[in-house]
Amino acid sequence: MNPLLDLTRRHFFRDCGIGVGKMALAGLLAESLGRPATAATLPVGLLAPKPPHSAGRAKAVIQLFMAGAPSQLELFDHKPKLAAIEGIPIPPEVIGGQRYAFIRPDAAVLGPQYRFAQHGQSGAELSEMLPHLAGVVDDIAIVKSCRTDQFNHAPAQIFMNCGFAQPGRPSIGSWVTYGLGSESRDLPAFVVMSTGSGISGGSACWSSGFLPSVYTGTRFRNAGAPILNVDSPDGADGRLAADTLDVVSAINRRRLAIDGDPEIATRIASYEMAHRLQTSAPELMNLADESPETLALYGCTPEEASFARACLIARRLVERGVRFVTIYHEGWDGHSDVAGNVKKNCESTDRASAALVADLKRRGMLDSTLVVWGGEFGRTPMVEASAVLGRSKGRDHHPNAFTMWLAGGGIRGGVTYGETDELGFHIARDEVHVHDLQATILHCLGLDHERLTYRYQGRDFRLTDVHGHVVRGILA
Repeated sequence: MNPLLDLTRRHFFRDCGIGVGKMALAGLLAESLGRPATAATLPVGLLAPKPPHSAGRAKAVIQLFMAGAPSQLELFDHKPKLAAIEGIPIPPEVIGGQRYAFIRPDAAVLGPQYRFAQHGQSGAELSEMLPHLAGVVDDIAIVKSCRTDQFNHAPAQIFMNCGFAQPGRPSIGSWVTYGLGSESRDLPAFVVMSTGSGISGGSACWSSGFLPSVYTGTRFRNAGAPILNVDSPDGADGRLAADTLDVVSAINRRRLAIDGDPEIATRIASYEMAHRLQTSAPELMNLADESPETLALYGCTPEEASFARACLIARRLVERGVRFVTIYHEGWDGHSDVAGNVKKNCESTDRASAALVADLKRRGMLDSTLVVWGGEFGRTPMVEASAVLGRSKGRDHHPNAFTMWLAGGGIRGGVTYGETDELGFHIARDEVHVHDLQATILHCLGLDHERLTYRYQGRDFRLTDVHGHVVRGILA
């Protein structure tokens, strides 16, 4: 699927004498007059829309990444046995050779910190900390048998996003935009937002790696202007901005014609996107046209930065043709007071996560939008307590078993898939490895994870490396 540079188009823009800045400005003015978009207004070149391998249900993905790793034992995976043996170490034969970040293998068991109940027609069991998700539980598939190869945050976050634990590989959002292109001319194809203090894996989680950098995720702020310094300075009107873009573009295109370097094409696309964002970004971030009912559904205000506002912005991005949106909500690392950690984060995320599913459904968008919720790994059944570190009643990192949920875009709602043992330590049935999850997301988009490849340094790479199977038990 390696795209070839279009020499004819490149020479046209270099030699025709028509300014691309003026062309972009004219297009924006035409749209402001209410003229419909045409094929000429869609992205061209590396981001041009491409057909999938097969007819996928999903056209876009919204990834709600709960960075820090939520405790599945307080949210989704109810284990009464833990309450019965609280304070007693798990038998050594269960632990095996498992390694931990902060606790000893003989740490005592910590029982569930919250009550669970069944909800919906499916009877799915959820924690009392998820009252809003309970309202849409029949629209989601809960996967209780996820497993990863990594047990520390940064490599696990990179692994979940890139299929490899070390920086340098393309992220899933980059693979998707590489495979399908974009349907939005005025917004980036792959957008990233953050609603917390920082992401351990950093920008490697949304990097394009060795793919052309035009596929890298674009980081948006959660309030105000989504990208700093996009607006023209005082005294510079649109015509001056267009003329400036023309000069820069002419220089870049001349060099592109000589060198054929795709990174120059990325630079050109970035300048042109920045010019279009001057019009599209304010409209995107202005929630004045959202009804009071919708704002109340998400639990957000038009201006205040929050996870809820980010979820609403994500819906607006997908409406405008953005292919992949990731929202990172950091803070789930419950090494101490796991009950308080879960309560605080659920207060910030439960309502909006459920609202996103409900809002997409009522707008007829859920069938074509895949929503994925989860973190990088799970938490241990054993307690973490350390007087030296000031920790008590926490849970350590646990890669062997954790829970994620998916909705829309080809996923069958009302499904609980997989099962862990009575201690929540090992997977007992229907294991879903990270590569399986990635293969399934691509499948919902109509992309075959074994065929979506890119040749780099003499061999073909793919998101799922040499592994991965589609989880057909959760497909519609």
